[in-house]
Amino acid sequence: MNQNTNHVESLVFQTKRLSGTTPEDLNCLHSLLKQSEEILRSESTRFASSLADLDPSKHSLGYLYILEACTAGTISKELANELVLSVARFINECDAEQIRLAPEKFISLCKRFKDQVMQLESPMRGVAPLLTAIRKVQSSPEQLTTLHPDFLLLCLLAKCYKTGLCILEDDVFEVDQPKDFFLYCYYGGMICIGQKRYRKALELLHNVVTAPMSSMNAIAVEAYKKYILVSLIHLGQFSTSFPKYTSSVAQRGLKNFSQPYIDLMNCYGNGKISELEAFVEENRDKFEHDHNLGLVKQVVSSMYKRNIQRLTQTYLTLSLQDIANTVQLNSPKEAELHVLQMIQDGEIYATINQKDGMVRFLEDPEQYKTCEMIERIDSSIQKIMTLSKKLTAIDEHISCDPQYLGKAGRERQRLEFDDFDSVPQKFNM
Repeated sequence: MNQNTNHVESLVFQTKRLSGTTPEDLNCLHSLLKQSEEILRSESTRFASSLADLDPSKHSLGYLYILEACTAGTISKELANELVLSVARFINECDAEQIRLAPEKFISLCKRFKDQVMQLESPMRGVAPLLTAIRKVQSSPEQLTTLHPDFLLLCLLAKCYKTGLCILEDDVFEVDQPKDFFLYCYYGGMICIGQKRYRKALELLHNVVTAPMSSMNAIAVEAYKKYILVSLIHLGQFSTSFPKYTSSVAQRGLKNFSQPYIDLMNCYGNGKISELEAFVEENRDKFEHDHNLGLVKQVVSSMYKRNIQRLTQTYLTLSLQDIANTVQLNSPKEAELHVLQMIQDGEIYATINQKDGMVRFLEDPEQYKTCEMIERIDSSIQKIMTLSKKLTAIDEHISCDPQYLGKAGRERQRLEFDDFDSVPQKFNM
């Protein structure tokens, strides 16, 4: 017992002595902590009491190793609350440079923290600390860490959609694990749906569907279902054709797992609201089982908008009664509410004469001459130029990578004549 006590006291003393001085001292401390992992776990109770002697902002590396060891076992619901408070405090106060020396330990601790706030059924408590953790463990804003999906999941459960958007604006170029990318885009797409940012949601769900995969996975299947629904809501149409860069596994399998949604798309294309409502009611249990019934109802609602938009391509003026009859709404008042909402959302340009109940459809008033519009266009051009430079740099890096060149060489040897485009045998000179 005395020997173990000495180990605890010695490690705490070395943590204090070697923390926050020079990089060499920190590396020495890191080696010492790695060698002491067995004693840290076996004497976790003793080490837990020693945390009070350490400052999480100054002794972050040692504090991390001890706290991670203390949380490795099974945590009762009674102790979970205390654990959540301790880890949240450490995440907020720890030194980023020190914890990046042991990122796997920090990530392990953060994942246990996420599990505990979910066990306590209080995801809101984990949102801010996990966002802080992501920023501290990232080597750059372009890196997608394994904590990104956990953070977005907590945002979804806590309905903190706006907070989740802050990391979805970052351009991602570095991915640690493919599963992290799938979950990041899937959860991110759901957050954007919650904020009605359908264009961004489509981009993220598209990334899941078209990402490289060697076998079918449940994340891609669920993303494809939502991709169909959001496309109908936002664009009023959906194409079952996949881009060329989509994996053959996805092209062969996704439609088979999403047949009710393909049928919904076909029914939507007919433009008949009564048929669409009947189809939804018939397949209600399937959509409810997938937790997509809310989105399906939005698809039905969007058909009224699409039918109204079609009228703007044919008529200059139309009465509210005629609009209600044409798009199968119950009354002119309901038609007026739909038109007003579409005008407010910028989906159509029109005016309503309250006296005679006539709607006049107008052209898009935007002339693209205002300073604000010019600034937006310039900003988009700058982003595209930056992205182009980044892609060029990545392409050059990959083209010089020995592993890539070796694999490309082996693949090239396997190509047969039929793999190449046909070559004309005769030329007209």
